[in-house]
Amino acid sequence: MPSEPLVILGIDPGARVLGWGAVVWRGPRRISLASFGAIRVPPGLKGGERLIEIRRRIKEVFAVVKPDAVVIEEVFYGRNFQSALTIGEARGVCVLAASEEGLPLVSYSAAEIKSAVTGNGRAHKSQVAAMVARILGLACPPKPADASDALACALCHTNRLGG
Repeated sequence: MPSEPLVILGIDPGARVLGWGAVVWRGPRRISLASFGAIRVPPGLKGGERLIEIRRRIKEVFAVVKPDAVVIEEVFYGRNFQSALTIGEARGVCVLAASEEGLPLVSYSAAEIKSAVTGNGRAHKSQVAAMVARILGLACPPKPADASDALACALCHTNRLGG
């Protein structure tokens, strides 16, 4: 059991919407919600400007949340290779920002995250969101869905810490 509570910040990287969610881990089955939200990149920003905005905004989140660790979902390559590249750029900016702040960084695949939260590595997004709400004692899943996914990342890591 930790001597101090740990703030775990999860990040669900996205090209236009990046979800984030923080939980406080006080030991096995002692997890609470800290905060959550989404970074929405203005549609007019392209290329490097978009990445600079993501870096600036995620550093603002770090300053407010003061995480002890950052957990980020690995990029999943599906049908759209270009989309995976764009999301990978956003993910890379978040990895860089966490490294610049000296924050420990952990990555998990989508299947690992889903399995940790629902028990099923192929669970649907709605099942993950429902379990995030249940685990954190919320009346309804956090919105937007990107924030719920980010909280699932953080919860996955608490499982690795010992629940």
